[in-house]
Amino acid sequence: MTGVLPIALEEATKVVQALLFAGKEYLCVMKLHSAVSESRVRAVLQEFCGVILQRPPVRASVKRRVRTRRIYYLRFLEQDTRNVLFQVGCEAGTYIRKLCYDIGEVLGVGAHMQELRRTRAGPFTEEDGFVTLHDLAYLQSNWQQTKNEALMRKCIQPMEKALEPLPKIYIRDSAVEAICHGASLAAPGVVSLEVDMKINNTVAVLTQKGEAVALARALATTGQILKMKHGLVAKTLRVLMPRGVYPKVWQEGA
Repeated sequence: MTGVLPIALEEATKVVQALLFAGKEYLCVMKLHSAVSESRVRAVLQEFCGVILQRPPVRASVKRRVRTRRIYYLRFLEQDTRNVLFQVGCEAGTYIRKLCYDIGEVLGVGAHMQELRRTRAGPFTEEDGFVTLHDLAYLQSNWQQTKNEALMRKCIQPMEKALEPLPKIYIRDSAVEAICHGASLAAPGVVSLEVDMKINNTVAVLTQKGEAVALARALATTGQILKMKHGLVAKTLRVLMPRGVYPKVWQEGA
């Protein structure tokens, strides 16, 4: 497989778990085991849009139990005899080689995945800051000679980029340091939030400047939070910001 692979550096490795649940997009070449008309292939591909049942393949890193996955779109691009090129947008954890196998079963001729390219992983795409290994090698060599960090930063994006798919809660400056010490977020600390937040959603907690503070689990819906004056609205799961960036405003033992 080739394509987009987000790589986290240093403290940004803490946001990798947010990417695990982000949607993916692929370009796939599927090899049919016998000839099938283009119209038939197009029709069967559309049957796999929506929620599907999928059992992971034999060589997989998870238990082989049937589970549901959502296919957001499945677009036929072209067909050359028994090779079919299609684009698929899917929920995280979808096995494309198993999808090809299942499509082949419905077609009645069998099929397997020939080639696969990931074109999107969460908010990261080939068009948005994509850096090849050749680019990275060149920038590293240039940096060793010039020590110009600005060149290396061309291939590094802020970790807040990885949080784009998550619902977000923006908090007061006075609440930041408490969250950095692991405290849960209380209603008075909330400045604004995004709509459609549901209980148990993983959410990103940000400063008013958009700086990542923590990953948290929502304890209330958007509507409930907007009405709350007291009580906890989110439980801190993973602190992203180092302590001491914002001033401490509480007293020990208070």
